[in-house]
Amino acid sequence: MLGLAMLPALGTPYRNEDLHDRVAALVPTDEPPSSPVDVAEALDAGWLDLWYHAKIDARTLMLSGAEALIRMRHPSWGIVPPAYFIPGEGDPHFHALSEFVIARAMADWMFFATEYKPIRLAINLPVAVLEDPVAVERLRQQLPDHPAFDGLVVEIKGTDLVRNVARARDIARQLRFYNIGISIDDLGGDWSLLSRLDDFPFIELKVDRIFVNGCANDRLKRVACRTILDFANRLGASTVAEGVETRDDFRAVQEMGFDLVQGFLFHKPMPGRKFGRTMLATHGPALT
Repeated sequence: MLGLAMLPALGTPYRNEDLHDRVAALVPTDEPPSSPVDVAEALDAGWLDLWYHAKIDARTLMLSGAEALIRMRHPSWGIVPPAYFIPGEGDPHFHALSEFVIARAMADWMFFATEYKPIRLAINLPVAVLEDPVAVERLRQQLPDHPAFDGLVVEIKGTDLVRNVARARDIARQLRFYNIGISIDDLGGDWSLLSRLDDFPFIELKVDRIFVNGCANDRLKRVACRTILDFANRLGASTVAEGVETRDDFRAVQEMGFDLVQGFLFHKPMPGRKFGRTMLATHGPALT
């Protein structure tokens, strides 16, 4: 009467194949989009959200921060990867998406601080946005006016840095006046370009998973990690090992001296409300 689709009767015990056949009738037949989803439609419809990926202290295994990651929950295709909707620099909605990330992250920080406890958040922004004085001023104005707010981390891609190292350095130096630190994300083989800088205003280096994943059994990856670690320690920047997925790799990056770790070994990214309940309302190490 209500027009609800019901699963056909399924006797027990049943095979996985039987369950799949019953559920298939309720799954949309449309394939996920092969071309980008319209970000303007997603913004207007409220399909976008921020999920949070924990940063774990490599020594104490305690929560040390979180990185905000944009996600889309499409009504037909479910969770859509960012690659399908992140617009290019020339897109008129390029800045609108960044403004959404800033506003939502700052609102989530206030929620975390009020309902649970303060946490240092990191957001991802392209250098093209940080080059816009108007966008930087709007970012500064949205920082929480709260005694527990100890600053914001903005992560920029290592590939963006390589395109204009001097410009990225100038941006990082300027933002430090506003209590905003720049982290270099997905730092890979191009890290050596940083060694040319006589001024290093970046607060954090995140070593790409290509060097971290499998490093426990790969001597060359460990050598690369140690070289970057030595460089970061010399300049006073903290270090994050990305893509830690096994205990062996965790022990390896811990022994090498990374400050923080991120990876599925500890937690997967999760929506803000769940992050608060799971990470901020609990105490104790993330890995036991």
